[in-house]
Amino acid sequence: MMYSWIIILVIIIIGIFIYAGKNKSFIGKKETPNNILDRRYANGEITKEQYEEQKQIINSKK
Repeated sequence: MMYSWIIILVIIIIGIFIYAGKNKSFIGKKETPNNILDRRYANGEITKEQYEEQKQIINSKK
C-alpha cells in the first residue's frame, strides 16, 4: 500500500514536469519588454506605428 502512494506521487511529479516543458510560462519565465512588444505586434494587438513608437521608447531607456 505504501508503494502505491509513492508511485502515484512520482507520476504526478512527472506530469508536472511534462506540463512545464510544454508551457514555458508555467515555470515563471520572464519576458523582456521587447519580447512582449514583439508578441503583441505578431498577434495583431498593436499597429505597425504603435510597435515602432514603443520600440523606440523601450530602446531609448537602455
